[in-house]
Parts: sequence; structure tokens; C-alpha cells
Amino acid sequence: MNIATPVGARQSDAQQNSQDVWYTVCPVPSAASIALARGDYEQEFQGSDITLHSIRSHPDRKVREAHYDQSHPNLFREGGNIPPITSKSKGQNLRIIGLSWIDHYSSVLALPESGIKTAADLKGKRLGLIKRPNDPVDFPRATALRGYLTALESVGLGYDDVTFVDIVLSEPLVGKPPEAGALSSSHFSSRVTRRRQGPELRALLTGEVDAIYQSSQGVELAALLDAHVVTDVSAFPDRKSRINNLAPVAFTVRGELLDNRPDVVARYLARAIKTARWAHANPVDAKRQIARDSSLGEEWVDAAYSPNVAQVLEPNLTPELIGLLEDQKNFLLKWGFIPNDFSVPDWVAHEPLAEARRLADAAK
Repeated sequence: MNIATPVGARQSDAQQNSQDVWYTVCPVPSAASIALARGDYEQEFQGSDITLHSIRSHPDRKVREAHYDQSHPNLFREGGNIPPITSKSKGQNLRIIGLSWIDHYSSVLALPESGIKTAADLKGKRLGLIKRPNDPVDFPRATALRGYLTALESVGLGYDDVTFVDIVLSEPLVGKPPEAGALSSSHFSSRVTRRRQGPELRALLTGEVDAIYQSSQGVELAALLDAHVVTDVSAFPDRKSRINNLAPVAFTVRGELLDNRPDVVARYLARAIKTARWAHANPVDAKRQIARDSSLGEEWVDAAYSPNVAQVLEPNLTPELIGLLEDQKNFLLKWGFIPNDFSVPDWVAHEPLAEARRLADAAK
């Protein structure tokens, strides 16, 4: 798909008064991302009064940054949960319409010669904590802090037992338009992904910090360093211990679109459900797209996520997932990442998923 051209841009009589609807996806496994890559959404809305546009390819930086703050009207987003929780806390008109749980690589790493073998050895050590001052939501900082604290708490340690060292990444992630040649449906290129890993890599190699936390694509960095895994958080048996930005993934929509065009919301979500079911039945092809969307080589997908990642993409709203999202909100509130409390169960809109499932089932 040409990122400069709206999905479904072919003109028809119905589109003379078309409604602009916007989308964005994160560089992570998601049903919406695969649907965009396969042309499923183009097919869904072709000839209708809906014209889909990518937020990421907009020329205005403020609009592009709606990928994080979700301030733009008529916007769908599927991806990490920290930005939508933050946006909701700040008063944005958002609704949760689906959740999925993506197990993913989540580890505290140290160099082999550091002498840091277990989480207990982290006491008194310097842990790198990414800081991105020029992005609307510093989700990597919250992600790393939760990973560190989970590792520390597993051996009876806490925040005050270590020293956190800021690793500043000043380049804003969506400050510039997508790079030419970006293949991911998210429009985040592999080059950008690797560049933002650089400061943490340098901090560890130069001895500025003693350990770093890595998730998802960080599995490649661990191999590059031949790093010692101090704590494998992804191996903790309790799901609550593995909550983080991708667990659960959040599917959101702006409230005004849900209020004014519930039919569009149901159709958009139904396409994601049908694509997720395609992925379940075609895991090899689905993982190939997940690799592209995540800026990974195909052979890394199972290690970065899980061998069954293609089977778990269908959006759900189970009480367990909603409870896990509530726990994440509570963590972000406790540690000062969000300004205001709110009820996650009240944030969830169940009706679109019910209608989307009806539409998806009827299409079988």
C-alpha cells in the first residue's frame, strides 16, 4: 500500500461526501496491522462513504503524534496499552473495543563479565532507564520500570535498592514523516527501530550502567551482546507479573466515531477479527508479516513473542484481560506516569465487539 494514498481512495458516487476515518498501529503483532498489509481494510471500505487515512503519514507533526496522544478525531489504534491509558487519563474521548495478550521477550540483561548473575545481584547496581523527553508519551520508560520492578520484587528488592540512570533519547519517534521504503503497516522502519536501541547499547558497553531491560525486539540486542539474562520476566508463571505495554495490547477508537458511526466501528473491528482468524489458520504467512511489522528477521518472531503468536491476535474483552489492563493503569498512576485515575471497566465498550463477532461469523 502506498502510504501517501488513503486506503480506499478510489472515487465513487458514495465517496463524494465521504467521511475521513484515521488509523494507526504499533510495530507489534496485531490483527489490524496484518489486515492493513493484506489489503483487507481497503477491500472492506472500497466503494463506501468511508475513506481511511494513516495518521503516521500525515504532513503535520501534531497529527502524527496522535499515534500516541490519540487527540485526532475518528481515529482507530491497535497497539501498546500505555499511550491509550495515558490519553484516557488526560481526558481524551477514547473507548476500549478489544484486547489481546501477546507474550513477549522481557528480560533484564547484563554483560557476561559483570558478575551480575541473578536479580539479587542487582542490589546497589545502576540500571538504565530510557527517557524520551520529546515524545508525547514516554512509554519505553514505563515499560522498563515495570520490568525492572518485577525482577527486583521477585527477590525481595525494590526501587530504593538500585540506582536508576537516565538514558536520554532526544529524537522524537514520530517527529518526522515515515522514512521512504518503510515496509511495516505501522510505517516504523527497521532503521528507526535499530537507532533507538543504540543509546542503551552504548550505555551498557561503556559501563555507564550495569544492566538494561529489553522487551520484544530486544531479543536481537541480547544476542548481539551475548548478554547474560539476569531475569527472564517472560518466564514468570503468573500473568499479572508479565503485564506491560504489550500485555495486553489495546484496540481503541475515538468516542465520537463510536457514537456517530457504530456501523463503521463494528466493520473495522470485524475485519480485524477475520484477519486474526486467517492468521490462526496460516501461521507461517502471518509470522512473516509480524516480522515485517516488528522490524525483525522471520526467525526471531518466536523468540521475540511466542511460537503461538499467530494464534492469539483476535480481539477479546474477557474479564481477565480487563482486570489486567486495570492493573496496568494502577501501576502507571502509582508511579506518576498518568495524572488522573479512572475506571477501566467503565472505559470498555462491549457492544462493538459483539456486533463485530456477529459480522465476522456471518461471513464464514
